[in-house]
Amino acid sequence: MLIRLVYLFMVRVFGWLALLARSDATKDAEILVLRHEVAVLRRQVARPRPGWADRAVLAALARLLPGHLRLHLIVTPGTLLAWHRRLLRKKWTDPGTPGRPPVPGELRALVEQLARENPRWGHRRIQGELLGLGYRVGEGTIRRILAAAGLGPAPRRTSPTWRQFLSTQASGILACDFLHVDTVLLQRVYVLFVMEIQTRTVHIPGVTAHPTGAWTARQARNLLMDPGERASGFRFLIRDRDSKFTTAFDGVFSGNGTRVIKTPVRSPRANSDAERFVGTLRRECLDHMLILGERASSWCPGRVRPALQRPPSAPGPAAGTSAARAWPHRRFQRPNRAQAGPRWPGQRVPQSSLASAKRQVSAYARVLARDRSSASCW
Repeated sequence: MLIRLVYLFMVRVFGWLALLARSDATKDAEILVLRHEVAVLRRQVARPRPGWADRAVLAALARLLPGHLRLHLIVTPGTLLAWHRRLLRKKWTDPGTPGRPPVPGELRALVEQLARENPRWGHRRIQGELLGLGYRVGEGTIRRILAAAGLGPAPRRTSPTWRQFLSTQASGILACDFLHVDTVLLQRVYVLFVMEIQTRTVHIPGVTAHPTGAWTARQARNLLMDPGERASGFRFLIRDRDSKFTTAFDGVFSGNGTRVIKTPVRSPRANSDAERFVGTLRRECLDHMLILGERASSWCPGRVRPALQRPPSAPGPAAGTSAARAWPHRRFQRPNRAQAGPRWPGQRVPQSSLASAKRQVSAYARVLARDRSSASCW
């Protein structure tokens, strides 16, 4: 197939050189004849089926045509994007079988027996007893076995849950992770981002095709200089166990007084805010674009635009707080009910709620309009 592709490209190049010797009238006549032949073929063939080499030639030559002429091709721009996504899917598909191996029935019965005979044992205690018997089972697997058998967990300890920890300490928590972007030339670049949990503000320190531990630590130092005075207010950093997050990376945040929390193995829910941002970025932006290279993927260094941020539910900054120390996002406050007008006859929804919804919708519309006007850097 590669030989066929090279052959087609050589034929098109020599054909272009032959066109240089013709006059403009001859070229115009040939274009009119070719357009008529294409119209006749479209009436006879409902759906053309080009080969792999034909698709590569069409995708390469479509970039040289003006925007209004691309609509007259036998394929649409959406079809070109679909070809590129299909090519990436074939290249990066994991040949391994998905999913985990099933749990044996005898091990499942043993877990249920230990839980029934010892009602005050938790998941970790059962996991430790099974390890002493020679069975290596994860805590999440034990929890799912007990939930399927209708056995509740042991009495909860005094320590808060992970969800309670994130909600109470959201103002001082950072979440970081890597995001990969596939380019047109089938090259994979990696984007390092750090999110503030409370405000959903995302910082992008850098983009590279070959991330290393030294590069990640250097980007962490540059990141701590960006927030300025707010850098000392972050108490926790949530990250996964990627090998690119080395000891030097943790030392940068530890020197700032930030404690690094590593998520468990194969537990994406432990860093759910970062995973949700990655999914939103792919659905809203990356799935509709073709990235040419590493330079094009670093579309907007620094903070991500407010269109990708979720406005927090907390109220605005307190009185006496300067604008420079406030969080870098817009505040959407609920209007005072005492200042709302009289209710309509038979109205079930308070007028203050309607006014608040209208203000929020108009504020979102202004933010989206501003981002569309400045979308050239994307």
